[in-house]
This record gives sequence, structure tokens and C-alpha cells, in this order.
Amino acid sequence: MTLTVDIECRLGAFRLKTAFTAGEGVTSLFGRSGAGKTSLANAIAGILRPERGRIEIDGETVFDAERGIDVQTSRRRIGYVFQEGRLFPHLSVRQNLRYAWLFTPQARRSDRFEHVVELLGLGHLLERRPGNLSGGEKQRVAIGRALLSDPRLLLMDEPLASLDAHRRNEILQYIELMRDEVKIPIIYVSHTVEEVVRLADTVVLLSAGEVAAIGSAEEVMGRTDLRPATGTFEGGAVIDAKVVEQDMKDDLATLAFDGGTLTAANVDALVGEPVRVRIRARDVSIALERPQRISIQNVLQGKIAGVGPERGGIVDVSISVGAITLRSRITARAARQLDLSPGLEVYALIKAVSLDRSGASPA
Repeated sequence: MTLTVDIECRLGAFRLKTAFTAGEGVTSLFGRSGAGKTSLANAIAGILRPERGRIEIDGETVFDAERGIDVQTSRRRIGYVFQEGRLFPHLSVRQNLRYAWLFTPQARRSDRFEHVVELLGLGHLLERRPGNLSGGEKQRVAIGRALLSDPRLLLMDEPLASLDAHRRNEILQYIELMRDEVKIPIIYVSHTVEEVVRLADTVVLLSAGEVAAIGSAEEVMGRTDLRPATGTFEGGAVIDAKVVEQDMKDDLATLAFDGGTLTAANVDALVGEPVRVRIRARDVSIALERPQRISIQNVLQGKIAGVGPERGGIVDVSISVGAITLRSRITARAARQLDLSPGLEVYALIKAVSLDRSGASPA
């Protein structure tokens, strides 16, 4: 299944003009507040009507301005999960979940009720009402209701925005399971780096209503030139790895990747599970010789792949470590002192506590 979007519309002085294609897996609409993420999601859902363009879901045109096609929201077969669960307070969890069937033709009603309940860990909540649920539990019910509507596309508009750090991490784990389970495009709206790094297969970076960049999470989140479009986001490297050891005593995990191993703190994953971590450019130091007797847990050997131009006394250095590229943001003076140039063998130094995996802060 695929989603194809090529639209343009005006909302007062704001113009939304975007084009992209999304397949199975998670496509994140990422960008700072006001970039147009929610407006784009609403246009896909049929809540907002574009002035120009076309939207196609699974081969069906649901909007085409020139041909006068504008399929109503209820017929687009889209599951929409909002920032708040929007559950019916007078209905039980079971009834809220089954409500999804009311607007679904009998032939398409999912027989996967028990499977969805198990996937999202809702079994012990079925007879409760929303007033007796935590924020995280409400969002899990909302996700389950969206899945049971037999959608061919799932829209999630900052579903973790109203949750505290513990609940956000809890729901992230469930969304990861769901991402690997369902075989439909998932459009995930977020301005939080942590969520995008953990979930996204593809990132569509929006800035002032337009697509500033599109690509894999590693490509887009690793670029150091995109800060104007992302606000406080800082470039770096996104690494896909696997947990090979958990030191429960010190709460440290060993992660294997295409370049060696990393030691990371507070990784909420079991041995054998895949994880994705982000290493910010400012958290990578460079040494010409392997240092001895230091507190830094990660010392990776690599080669300089490139040295960027100086901006305000700062340069960004690319370091090839195996099949991945780390980025280091250092002073121009340090780059001159080390005489950094492409091909030079160096050591990248990274604190275990600086790897972003499950921390609450979007940094």
C-alpha cells in the first residue's frame, strides 16, 4: 500500500505546498511548530480541502482538484489518532474499541479484536471507562480503535504530546510493535527528535509549509545543515544496532552495529532486540591517538571523510566508522591543531550517557 500526496492550499497568510510518497512502515512528518505538519495530516484525512493537487491512497484517488474528486473523510479508510485519545467517556474500553465497527461495512470488519487487544496490552482494561485510565492507557485504546476500523492508512498526530516521559516511553514501545506488525503506511506527526529516531523509516522534514528534506531517518536526521528548518534540533548520526549485552548492575547496554560496538546507558530493550540510537555532533570528540585512562566508554577508530566549512569558528567533521558516518562538531581551532583532512585515521570519543535512545528530552 502507498500514499501519494501532491497538494497546495492557503490558510490565511500560510501556504502549504508539499509532495511526497509513503509506503509501508512509518513516515514521520517532522519539523518545528507551525511548519504545517498537522495541516498536511488533516488534508490527507479529508478534514482540510486543498486548493490544488491530488491525494492517492492504495491506488484510489481520494482528492483531485482538477477532476473535482473529494472523497469524504469517513470513506477514505483512514485511522486517525489525535494528541488526545478522544474516547467516549460513557463507554467502556471494549465498547470504545468496537465503536470502530459502526462505520465499517460488515465485509471489512476486522476479526482481529483479540489480536489487537493483545498487541496493545489492553486485556485488563476492557471493562474500565476512560475516566479510570491513565493518559498512556487512553492513547493505547485510541490506537486500538483506529486499527480495528480496518484502515489502509494510519495517521498519528503527535499522539505522545500530552504524556509525561514515562508514559511516552511506554507508548513508543507499543508503537514499535505495531509498526512491525501492521502492513500499512503510518504517517506519524512529531516535532520530537527522540520519537522520530526510534520510529521513522522515512522522514519528511517540513519547513514553512514546504518539504525541506526527505529520506531515511539516518540521512535526514544526520544532516547538520538543516537546523534552520528544525529549530533546536542538532545534526548528528542515527545508527541501527542490536543489543548484544545488558549489564543490569550498571544499567549499561552493549550495542553492535556496522562499525563495532557501543556502550549506552538506560537502553530499554532486551538482548537480541534491534534499537536505533542518535549521536549528536556536539557529543563526538576527536583524538589522533587512542586515549588511555579516561571516563569515556566509547572509543571508535575511523577515518576523516570530510571537513565542512567554518561557520562562526565552528566546523562539522564527518568520520567514517565501518559502514556508518559519525559527525563531530568542533572548533575551527581544534581542527587546525589536529590538521584534520580526508583520509586521516582518528578516534571518535563518545560518552555512554550521550547516546539518545530512551531519554525524555527532545534535545
